[in-house]
Amino acid sequence: MLPDSLNINITAVLPEILLTGLAISVLIFDFFLPKGKKQILGYIGIIGLFALLPVVWTTQNAVPAFGETVISDTISSFFDTIFIIAGILTLIISIDYSKKGNIHKGEYYPIVLIAILGMMVMASSNDLLTLYVGLELMAISFYVLIAYRRNETRSVEGALKYFVLGGLSSGIILYGITFAYGVGGTTNLQGISNQVVHIDVHDPFLLLSIVFITAGLSFKIALFPFHLWAPDAYQGAPPPITALLSVGSKAAAFSIFFRIFIIAFHGFHPLWSKLLWPLSAATMVFGSVVAISQKNIIRMMAYSSIAHAGMIMIGLLVNSRAGMAGMLYYLLVYTFMNMGVFAVVTILAKDNGRGENIEDYQGLASRQPLLAFFLALFLLALIGVPPTGGFTAKFFIFAAAIEAGYYGIAIIGVVATAVALFFYTRIIFYMYMKEPQGSDDTVTPGNATRIALFIAGTGIAILGLYPSPFIRFLEKAIQIYF
Repeated sequence: MLPDSLNINITAVLPEILLTGLAISVLIFDFFLPKGKKQILGYIGIIGLFALLPVVWTTQNAVPAFGETVISDTISSFFDTIFIIAGILTLIISIDYSKKGNIHKGEYYPIVLIAILGMMVMASSNDLLTLYVGLELMAISFYVLIAYRRNETRSVEGALKYFVLGGLSSGIILYGITFAYGVGGTTNLQGISNQVVHIDVHDPFLLLSIVFITAGLSFKIALFPFHLWAPDAYQGAPPPITALLSVGSKAAAFSIFFRIFIIAFHGFHPLWSKLLWPLSAATMVFGSVVAISQKNIIRMMAYSSIAHAGMIMIGLLVNSRAGMAGMLYYLLVYTFMNMGVFAVVTILAKDNGRGENIEDYQGLASRQPLLAFFLALFLLALIGVPPTGGFTAKFFIFAAAIEAGYYGIAIIGVVATAVALFFYTRIIFYMYMKEPQGSDDTVTPGNATRIALFIAGTGIAILGLYPSPFIRFLEKAIQIYF
């Protein structure tokens, strides 16, 4: 292959190069800081990620680069923005958490940045092998971060489950990739799309490719019945990492779903929609119902995350411009909602497990009115109460489903939302309608966490009150695929 045909364009991967340099710089700078000053690394990471945002949007190029293995288009820039926002909020709440949690070691911050790097590689991939490299880069980082509190049994247990099932899912995805290569004769997504149009829709190897890739990615998103790792991994990880895991890895996996199904297998929507419909429906119902019985707020949020994954999947299932725009918008709103909840949990949680049970939130409004207000706001947004961003996100998803004739999945989504109303409002009831129990061990949020709460709350308010510009932008960005 001639150099000209490779289209070696450094600009196309400039955000990934800069983020790699940032992670290495933070790692090196760690050697020059005393043990009690590791929070400085978090501030460096935050500043670096903020500086990366304009780079992501000014280096777009619709022409695939490096032998058509990567592409820096509007969709990848949007996903990168979600990853960067999630990373910034994770580092902000990690700074305060490090003062009471056992994450004072300097390598914590560069590993978080490397996890974000893996997500960005996934979103920019135009080739199955590049995509897999990004997936493993993200997954290995999370294996380490979940087990970071290695002296706690639940942390090691959660990391072990995530490692075993994550390795299994990676193998399943790779197996599906081999079938895709066999069918298309290439690992390039556009090349596969050009080849499979000549293949019979009932080709067994094509079916196996779609089935295995769907199953493997379902592990990463925690769709039912591939969700078994999620509750223990969420509970075992440090709360800031749980927040990043629930938002970043989910968005990254959906970016893979988008690249493979909308680009490579777009013409076979009737085939893969038969897999996604029951997965989406079962996930929404299962996550919402099981969350009701949870006493631990982190495990409850794990099952909540499962239910939301099923709702987000509706946008992909619909396979329309409105559906995909709704999915992307939902992922953006979900970033602020979930990061906000875990910011509050990070403040209240302690190493002994206190602060994680729902009963521990009794009377929080009288002890910490600011925290109670923000937590109530985030929970109401997760329910979908107007005028929060959660309402507009669900509205666009369900409207796209109804417009495309998917009435059944839309009804199931509404029912699942009604069920979720119970376990979300239960926490609000405990905060505002019950008196505190036990000793009043009031905690004061650090300045960093206050900033995180304000950013998340502002994001939810803006996306709820002014959704039209975002939806129009996303529909315009997605129109080239429909």
